[in-house]
Amino acid sequence: MATAPESAVPPPAPPGTQTLARGIAVVNAVSRGRTRLREISEETGVGRSTTHRLLQLLLSTGYLRQLDDGAYALGPALIELGYQALQENPVTGVAGPVLRALADRVHDTVHLAIEDRGQVLYLDKIPGTRGAVMRSQIGHRMPLTRTGIGKALLLDEPGRWGERFLAEQPAGAGHGLERDVLTAEEFVRVMATSADRGVAFDLEENEPGILCVAAPVRDTSGAIVAAISVTATRPYMPPERLETLTPVVREAAAHISAALGHRPR
Repeated sequence: MATAPESAVPPPAPPGTQTLARGIAVVNAVSRGRTRLREISEETGVGRSTTHRLLQLLLSTGYLRQLDDGAYALGPALIELGYQALQENPVTGVAGPVLRALADRVHDTVHLAIEDRGQVLYLDKIPGTRGAVMRSQIGHRMPLTRTGIGKALLLDEPGRWGERFLAEQPAGAGHGLERDVLTAEEFVRVMATSADRGVAFDLEENEPGILCVAAPVRDTSGAIVAAISVTATRPYMPPERLETLTPVVREAAAHISAALGHRPR
């Protein structure tokens, strides 16, 4: 009987792997709003006594903190690590001056984001000067197919367009959105047009009254590694302004791409 080659045998898990995985699960549960011992235990599937020990360890190391009412919240150590991770991302440092110049030019909110675990992850946001308030925040996540910046991140991956659209459709349920009028096939056609133009639009699909123009940022290999967007409320973003901003946003994204080593063919 033939034996499996040595390379096919998975290596043994390092000691403490299960404890590490459970600790990460606890932190993730708190980040999703599970703030009590019972809730965290139920969310993670870890027994209450073990969960309590993990919570005490995470409190002592600053990964969690405990509020006056006994609820758990994310701790200062995560803020420090998150800030460090943000600064170490080369896109963030390179994009900063371009984003500021773009914000000064358009007077609207400017975003920088990457795809992380199948979602938009915002790395930077420069609020506009018109007083508009929107949900996006640095470190927050949004659906890929419901945001202009998320669509820009997907422009090179037509095989994912329909699948992601269907997977993210429930994200709009109950939010008062009235723009869920596209089928998956129609969304794919819209994305194909966006890919040809090199920009993507958000036409109030993620947030009522909010529209944006977004373009992808590429690295030296030509791969999309980030995207930027200009976002405004409906009165400041009529259809003709979407068109006017298209080359402006595309040019800004090209400047960031060039700084990352991208050279258009």
